[in-house]
Amino acid sequence: MHSIMKTADTTAPATSNAMSRRRFLATTGAAAAATLAAPAIVHAQPRLALKAAIVGLGGRGGGAGKDFLEAAKIVGVEAKIVAVADIFPDKARRGVEHFGLPEDKCFSGFDAYLKAIHEPGVNYVILATPPGFRPAFFRACVEAGKNVFMEKPVAVDGPGCRIMYAAAEEAKKKSLKVVAGTQRRHQASYIETIQRIHDGAIGEIRALRAYWVNGGPIWHRGLKGDTDLERQIYNWYHYIWLCGDHIVEQHVHNIDVCNWVARAHPVKAWGMGARQQLGDKPGEIWDNFAVEFEYPGGLRMQSYCGQIKRDFSSVSEAVVGSTGVADPKGIIRPNNGPVWRASRDEEKDKTGPYVQEHVDLIRAILDDTDLNEAARVTDSTLTAIMGREAAYSGSVVEWDDMLNSTFQYGPELVYTDPSKMTWGPFRTLKPPMPSEHDIFSNPPKVPTV
Repeated sequence: MHSIMKTADTTAPATSNAMSRRRFLATTGAAAAATLAAPAIVHAQPRLALKAAIVGLGGRGGGAGKDFLEAAKIVGVEAKIVAVADIFPDKARRGVEHFGLPEDKCFSGFDAYLKAIHEPGVNYVILATPPGFRPAFFRACVEAGKNVFMEKPVAVDGPGCRIMYAAAEEAKKKSLKVVAGTQRRHQASYIETIQRIHDGAIGEIRALRAYWVNGGPIWHRGLKGDTDLERQIYNWYHYIWLCGDHIVEQHVHNIDVCNWVARAHPVKAWGMGARQQLGDKPGEIWDNFAVEFEYPGGLRMQSYCGQIKRDFSSVSEAVVGSTGVADPKGIIRPNNGPVWRASRDEEKDKTGPYVQEHVDLIRAILDDTDLNEAARVTDSTLTAIMGREAAYSGSVVEWDDMLNSTFQYGPELVYTDPSKMTWGPFRTLKPPMPSEHDIFSNPPKVPTV
């Protein structure tokens, strides 16, 4: 995988009931390979025309589509959006207004993603639905041989992460190009600063800190729809099976930066959190988390995220080294010596990381260079999920236990074949309470409303 970060082996011993990510991939890759088709692009030509499908036409999907078109202009390649998909018809019709598509290329319904992915000529798929659908939709793209840009996070639980790891391995075998929406990985100031940290600018890394601290609450759309599933998907941020809670959906950005700096993923986590200001609003999620993660060798990362009204807010990361400290966004402060600040790249500053990630993906497609961020973003997603479950349960949670957990937060068809889903009933969980909510117990303890 073309990546600065190396994924570390977990230090937890394997048991007869658990398997490492490496072992999981080895045992599933061969079987999955037999079901997957040849990639849409094997040896991309410089003048290849890109035809994109967008799956998920909320704010991020529409924005990512515009970023893709802007990136294509920068690279100098012909590109257009040829199909869009969304579960809701009104959102699917945004394809007419935003991208000039005919209505018959704006697909809606649970099977709409398959229609868009398989639209003739599509060789670039943008996945921007709620995260609970990401594993199955990414798997479908790999099966169809498509290059993929997908928003983060990429799963909400262990079963979803296992789907992602297997599909990531198959995408690699097919030389498909995959970029995730962790745009800091494509931001010049982060790249330059973290490279200097890796080169020893602040000595040995002693501690990490990650914040996604909002100064206000997240949106809440209320109840709309005739069935449980319709109401939940419409208000998706507030249901764990769709969003993963905000430690996963938002804070994964900062967690990903810390994993990048550490060149590893954590091996365990413990933490706490609460639902303080959401009150009686419909939903399952919390509004703040405080989690401590431990990496191989004992390195610790302090993580805090919140979506509550307050005076203080910060979306940032920090690194403490033996000879200085750093803000990975572009500042290094040695204990002895002048402060260093990342140089300005005027071209990339003007482009912005949201467009740059598409520029990098398009160039990888055209040049047929290795670029597959799927496993790496799954590492960061699983890190956030591990922290969430540690806080929900009030227990220490280890990496292998989280990876191999069998509890599925979503409906069975979300993992097997979302195209067969229909509007209908689905449980609503009580907001998790430590000592009462534990997905690792047998049977799992997940109180419902």
